[in-house]
Amino acid sequence: MERATMVRPSSTFVKINKKKLWVSLAIAVLSLCFVPINVSAAVRRQTPQQHHLSRKPSPKLRFGRNGEFKILQVADMHYADGKTTPCEDVLPSQVDGCSDLNTTAFIHRMIEAEKPNFIVFTGDNIYGFDSKDSAKSMDAAFAPAIAARIPWAAVLGNHDQEGTLSREGVMKHIVGLNHTLSQLNPSELHVIDGFGNYNLEVGGVEGSGFVNKSILNLYFLDSGDYSTVPAIPGYGWIKPSQQLWFQLTSAKLRRAYMSPPNAQKSSAPGLVYFHIPLPEVASFDSTNFTGVRQEDIGSASVNSGFFTSLVEAGDVKAAFTGHDHVNDFCGQLTGIQLCYGGGFGYHAYGKAGWPRRARVVVVSLEKTEEGGWGTVKSIKTWKRLDDKHLTAIDGEVLWSKKHTGKVE
Repeated sequence: MERATMVRPSSTFVKINKKKLWVSLAIAVLSLCFVPINVSAAVRRQTPQQHHLSRKPSPKLRFGRNGEFKILQVADMHYADGKTTPCEDVLPSQVDGCSDLNTTAFIHRMIEAEKPNFIVFTGDNIYGFDSKDSAKSMDAAFAPAIAARIPWAAVLGNHDQEGTLSREGVMKHIVGLNHTLSQLNPSELHVIDGFGNYNLEVGGVEGSGFVNKSILNLYFLDSGDYSTVPAIPGYGWIKPSQQLWFQLTSAKLRRAYMSPPNAQKSSAPGLVYFHIPLPEVASFDSTNFTGVRQEDIGSASVNSGFFTSLVEAGDVKAAFTGHDHVNDFCGQLTGIQLCYGGGFGYHAYGKAGWPRRARVVVVSLEKTEEGGWGTVKSIKTWKRLDDKHLTAIDGEVLWSKKHTGKVE
């Protein structure tokens, strides 16, 4: 999100008759499933000529032998041209020599300190307006994850496509990079809005009874950039076609999890990642969230009903976004945690004296009666600040089989 051009949501949301909408959409998808259609309204610019044909395959995601799966969220890098791109909103003592390279150094520090199993970049990975070459900017932005050979994934924000590549071109370039598990869109669907809608499955510990079963499901969606409807101002939103894909995918994963071998009684936990926060995030105040709220919620001015889709699916325990750089809180609504990553990038707007930060999520497994590793027991989170000690703050339990709340 760009502070100077923020568009705030109106006080009245557009309401949608969801039942009629799903029926109409299902009919439309069935009738058009054999017709490749590009529904993105993004302006076409240069498209990449090649997609890293030497890309190395990434391993399947699975829990480590310690029974944990750790995810590092990097929100709003706003990367541009490296050492020639200045920092925004830092203290006077930090201005000299501060650049995109500070963002790169922060990622390296986080990787070394936390040793994540997986990294998620939640949009505005580059700041297209200030980038001379979008492809080169992305190569540099994602370089620390690639160099560390850590599997990673990305979604798009509202600024990624504002440079030399279209929105589709940006996502295609990301998909072609080494060690990424990012996907352009679901292969089974020809009609879906946006670019970068996909899911990933996380298998159980090697050698356990869940080695070939997804016990944690990750969903990634394109929340768009700006409204393409003249009568609706502001930012984009998750469209009905994407919601239908999410619901169908969630139902398929639930059936697999509740089927042999090791059939379970309910869905595996799910986590969702996208860029622009949902309108429901505005319902929180300082009495019911962990973290800080220092700016208005930059959601779309319409409520497309995606939060309701998450609740109805029943598997998602938390959704993670970026976009509002100086908000970093988590709040629970109807059993789902809605969390900001907190501003990471030094070329993004921030607040002088308020350190850049990153969110860490650790998903832990329970022990079986035989002493092996079973299914997910808890989901915890904390943030680290880019200060001298990489200070960890705001530790809390997002979900567990027993309770949620702050980590003691």
